[in-house]
Order: sequence, then structure tokens, then C-alpha cells
Amino acid sequence: MLIGLPTEIKDRERRVALDPNAVSAAVRRDHRVLVQAGAGEGAGFADAEYEKAGAQIVGHAAEAWGADLVVKVKEPQPEEFTFFRDDLALFTYLHLAAEPALATALADAGVTAYAYETLTDRGTLPLLAPMSEIAGRAAPIAGATYLAAHLGGSGVLIGGAAGVPQARVVVVGLGVAGGLAARGARGLDAVVIGVDVDLARLGEAAHDGDVTTTVASNEGAVGEAVRDADLVIGAALVPGARAPVVVTREHVAAMRPGSVIVDLAIDQGGCIETARPTTLSEPTYVEQEIVHYCVTNVPGQYPRTASRALSAAVTPRLLALLSDPESPQLAGALNVRNGEIVHPTVAEALA
Repeated sequence: MLIGLPTEIKDRERRVALDPNAVSAAVRRDHRVLVQAGAGEGAGFADAEYEKAGAQIVGHAAEAWGADLVVKVKEPQPEEFTFFRDDLALFTYLHLAAEPALATALADAGVTAYAYETLTDRGTLPLLAPMSEIAGRAAPIAGATYLAAHLGGSGVLIGGAAGVPQARVVVVGLGVAGGLAARGARGLDAVVIGVDVDLARLGEAAHDGDVTTTVASNEGAVGEAVRDADLVIGAALVPGARAPVVVTREHVAAMRPGSVIVDLAIDQGGCIETARPTTLSEPTYVEQEIVHYCVTNVPGQYPRTASRALSAAVTPRLLALLSDPESPQLAGALNVRNGEIVHPTVAEALA
């Protein structure tokens, strides 16, 4: 099969889906790989490394998109829709529940589209997890940065100082991203309140010391926790569906001016009602006197780490896809086929 690896064009996106080792693995199995010139440079992988791995370097996006199977990081941008066709297979993050125009474009063109974020393995999301891990680790760093007064924040230092209380950080959803965000905030000496619907998960986070205290998620309890927070990190997720709104507009209105919101669920629509997508070029906006950081590609800031982690997770599933599209290693990944949204949760979200 002919595999295409185009350069990512989302704002300041420097990741690449496959590193040279992954390309080499595909080539050894007699597949051909077309890498758009410069596709890996942002992550530290030169064209020469891909050529050494057996890839052919092509000069234009259209050539990479002309392959049988295109492998990407981020969902196709509107200017890439022109490359869609009925004999194209696509393997990437899609987040279609929050991208109805993309879903329509894929279906109308007859693309067979597989999504990293819905692929499941024994109850886990192995292709979402590595980027969730990086986003979770990055979230308290972003939050701490934008609490600085010169960036519009309240001027609260996360770890406090002698005689001055630490910041209060509320983490909504303690999955992979939220759990690591809580751990990172604790590492910065914040008081961390973990919020989740899963009492066992809350107990585990408390036992491990990742949170200072826990709150079972309901509207009243969330409102109380958020009201006194200096930083709220949203990480609630329903695989394939739009993220549930856990923090309402009224909750946000009750927060202290200059507090910060980081919504890691924004790819799936956001779990905080006032959140709307932002970019790495313009990462924040202020609404109701609260700084909102809702970047849709947080791991793109750390392309070397993120690309290596993503490639390691994607490679065995890519090889499975190349040998058998019905492989159990691809369970849940298929989102669009023959003009229809075939993943039931995604289809319900878009109905």
C-alpha cells in the first residue's frame, strides 16, 4: 500500500504522526511511504532521516495526499478537504463530534476514516492516551503562566510563599489528562481539588497523593469548588461524543476576576460552558473577567516528545490496518465509511 505523510498545517502544529522508525517498519513490510518535504522538521526529524528509512520525499501536499492511506496528527483543515476522494483511507485524530463540517466533508467524499481517539483496547484509549498525558502535564504549566498579572491573570503564584496560601486548583475529570494535570499541580505545591463522577477514581487519586481533596461531581458541588479556584482545568471526556458540560456559565461568573480556565476537552467541544477553541498563536481570551486557555493542540507545543510518543502508539495499529482493516487492534477506530458515519457514539453526537 502507498502511505502518505503530509506536513501538518494547523496553527503552529509541529508534530508528525510517524517518526523515521515507524516509516522503516512499514517499508520493511513492502509498503511505500511518501513524506512531504519538511513534515518532520518541527519535531526534529530531517528529510534525510526519512529517506534513510526508505521513504520517498515529495514536494507538495497533493502528492502525499494522493496515497492510498494518509496518516496524520490533527484533523484535516478546511483547505485540505479538496484532497478527499472515495478511494482514500485516513488515519488521524478526527474529533468529529465537535467537527460536523469535517464529518460531512468526509462522508460526502466517500473517505474511509479511522480516528485515533475512538480506538479502544480492553477499555482503554491507547492512541488518545499519549497525547492526553502530554496535555495533562502541560495544563498546570499553562495555568500557572496565565495567572501572571502581565498576562491578564490575578497575579497568584501557584505555590504561594512563606505566610501566603498556595493557589487552589480544581481539576474536573481525573482520567489520563486530568490525573496528570492534578499530579503536576500538586508538584507545584498547589491545593488540588479533584472532581469526578467515579468515586473509585477519586479514592485512587487521593490515595496516591495526586489531589488534596476530592469532590463527587454534581452541579452544586462543582459550583462550590470552582467558585474559590484560582485555576480550573477541565478534562471530562466521553469517548467519541461531545464532552459533557460540567462547569456552567454561572459557575464561571462566580469565580474571582483574573482566575484562569484551561479546558483540555475543547477538542470534543469543551467541558466548560464558556470555553471556545483557541490557537497556539492566540491561546487565550477573557470572558466574565476569567482568562480562558482553550488551545486545541496543546501537545503541539512539545513536538519532539509528542511525535515520538504518538508514533510509538500508532505504529502497531498502522501495521494492523495495512494488513487487515478488520483487525481487532482497530476496534472502535472506524468513524466514516461509504458515505456514512458508522461509529455509533459519533453518529449520535452528530444527529
